[in-house]
Amino acid sequence: MITRELIKKVRKIEITTNRVVSNQLAGQYHSVFKGRGMSFAEVRPYQPGDEIRQIDWNVSARMNETYVKQFEEERELTVMILVDQSASGLFGTREQSKAELAAEIAAVLAFSAIKNNDRVGLILFTDQIEKYVPPKKGRKHVLRVVTEILDSEPKSPRTDLSVGLSFLTRVAKRKTVAFLISDFLAEGYEKALRIVNSRHDLVPIVLTDPAEESLPDVGIVFLRDAETGDVVPVDTGDKGFRARWREFAKMEKENRERLLRKLDVEWVGVRTDKAYMPPLTRFFQRRAQRA
Repeated sequence: MITRELIKKVRKIEITTNRVVSNQLAGQYHSVFKGRGMSFAEVRPYQPGDEIRQIDWNVSARMNETYVKQFEEERELTVMILVDQSASGLFGTREQSKAELAAEIAAVLAFSAIKNNDRVGLILFTDQIEKYVPPKKGRKHVLRVVTEILDSEPKSPRTDLSVGLSFLTRVAKRKTVAFLISDFLAEGYEKALRIVNSRHDLVPIVLTDPAEESLPDVGIVFLRDAETGDVVPVDTGDKGFRARWREFAKMEKENRERLLRKLDVEWVGVRTDKAYMPPLTRFFQRRAQRA
């Protein structure tokens, strides 16, 4: 049910992300994600400096004047946004949770896509497919995508990245740009990631919270696993425990990044305690330079 509060949230995200897209991202997005090629648009009179190979000799002969062909980019790209909605996304020790951050980033990417006349689709998943929105164009459709993310009530708290990735391979028959937004607190997704990366332009966006990397000293606390519900008491005043926590987090990060590098996948790292635009902008700049 779409409530007044939900409409307010959607409107706030639209205003925030539209400003960011218009000022920073739309042009970078266009330069990085190219369309399928160039198609003939029209002819115009020849001007000094025009490429001679673009002269349309048939039209020039009829008009007794030299004309050149004009081409335009065929975009018609399909952008699929995959959002991990497992319960670990509800965690956040700063201004917003990882789930709220995921919704805002998804909106930025979706608005960038429609400003370039691309189609946008959505896959919400946990260890099952929670929602699928087929790709379409237009502002109204993107507002629906944002609404679905904010209004979603996942049936499962658990994570299985391979479920979302495998679903993408079934529904996307042509090459797409696929943004996978997740905290990547999961296992067993290497095969699915490899398959998607070989068929599509895959861009993982990895969400993290500082408390996942380093625990503060706040005495004895009860930590609950959001996906299993298990509760464990821990003494954060224990330096040895905090050191082991940091070491485990470091190892998990290194393993994930090693896998992505092995598959030749470039990812974007985003944190809940920092602005998300700088890492997104740097990613687009790197891709544009390589292109």
